[in-house]
Amino acid sequence: MASLTALLDGFATAAQPLYLLYALLGVTLGTAVGVLPGIGPAMTVALLLPLTYTLEPTAALIIFAGIYYGGMYGGSTTSILLNTPGESSSIVTALEGNKMARAGRGAAALATAAIGSFVAGTIATVLLTALAPAIADLAVTLGPADYFALMVVAFTTVAALLGSSPVRGLASLALGLFIGLIGTDTLSGQSRFTLGIPTLADGVDVVVVAVGVFAVGEAIYVASRLRHGPVEVVPVGGRWFTRDFWTRSWKPWLRGTAIGFPIGTVPAGGADVSTFLSYAAEKKLSQHPEEFGRGAIEGVAGPEAANNAAAAGVLVPLLTLGLPTTATAAVIVAAFQSYGIQPGPLLFTTNSSLVWALIASLYIGNVMLLVLNLPLVKMWVKVLQIPRPYLYAGILLFAALGTYAVNFVVDDLVVLLVIGVIGFFMRRHGYPVAPLVVGLILGPMAEEQLRRTLQISEGDPTALVASPFAAVAYSVLAVLLAVAVVLRLRRRGTTEVTAG
Repeated sequence: MASLTALLDGFATAAQPLYLLYALLGVTLGTAVGVLPGIGPAMTVALLLPLTYTLEPTAALIIFAGIYYGGMYGGSTTSILLNTPGESSSIVTALEGNKMARAGRGAAALATAAIGSFVAGTIATVLLTALAPAIADLAVTLGPADYFALMVVAFTTVAALLGSSPVRGLASLALGLFIGLIGTDTLSGQSRFTLGIPTLADGVDVVVVAVGVFAVGEAIYVASRLRHGPVEVVPVGGRWFTRDFWTRSWKPWLRGTAIGFPIGTVPAGGADVSTFLSYAAEKKLSQHPEEFGRGAIEGVAGPEAANNAAAAGVLVPLLTLGLPTTATAAVIVAAFQSYGIQPGPLLFTTNSSLVWALIASLYIGNVMLLVLNLPLVKMWVKVLQIPRPYLYAGILLFAALGTYAVNFVVDDLVVLLVIGVIGFFMRRHGYPVAPLVVGLILGPMAEEQLRRTLQISEGDPTALVASPFAAVAYSVLAVLLAVAVVLRLRRRGTTEVTAG
């Protein structure tokens, strides 16, 4: 009952005209960047971080949440009409959606993607509303060793279990942890890895790193691979809604939501994993399996629902535990920290009005996105006509101006360039950037919890696994690692048999 009252108060805040305008701005930007291949929500939020310092925290976070949700919606448009996923989580949608469009059923594919995203996003937000306060109450009872265990689980799963190469993921994580150590040690007052540069004494600003690795690194990488050519857009054909449309879509929407939300809440989850699982489930359960690979509507409805449900699920550990499990979530944590707010169990107590206004804005944003996506499809496709050199030149300009505006220090621009070059080489050689940002944000927090645990136990390392919660967390991590190893070995064996 208390949560319902708090949510109603959140709606009273989020429904104010100014906040509605911010929500509309966020979902519009999010849809646009979701449509554009290579420009995702993580880059957009990172790019806007320095530019939103003049806004109050509630307004800025409503914009960022709108960008996050909008990016999930927008990726389906280019997947269906161009066979070019705007987001990695929209890859599965392209498998069946583009086939539907080429068969003259593009309107039905776009409609099931938009409505499925709305249904899943709304249900998942309801689950977020119900679960987040309870998880936050539980998290308040956790000790330093328990938090350190959670962060170790987050480090390992994000770095080792996601992506194609655990070694590269761990290397990216190690780089993020190292950058997080740069600065002055708060306990001893000693400088660490500053190279005698005064600017680095306060550490490397998370905003500078986020902008560098996502905006500058991505812009340089895309520029190095830029190819000019006509954009082939499949016309939006067929009817938007038919009886067959509803009959074959509503169950995949619900199944996708049931798959996406819980997977989004765990560190090893995320939209990418949930969309592939949803596609596999729909292929197995469909009454029309022969249509898969030739334009099955279930192959669009399920993954798109799972995509948006996972996006809401990612916010559960972010808001209640302060644990980012995706690149965009990591940048949103940086946004909280830039306002001196630390996501975690105390967020619902110390910043109750902010967090409930943010959750209420998710409901409002879902409605706005449904209204924006169906009637304005042709407008979103025209966004693709923006010349790429102009687009990425503008991104670099805004990145430099925004970074300089953080502290008005020229040295930050040098750090931005260095981080951007690092981000470029990471992309070029297949190193994921998400573990770097997660390591940068959680590294100092993990160090603090580790030190606190050892101080309380007078240096006894067994205190790290003494509590029941920590022991369970490490056990679950061991099981996840074992399952991942078995699956990789089985996949490798299958590949060798196929090749042989």
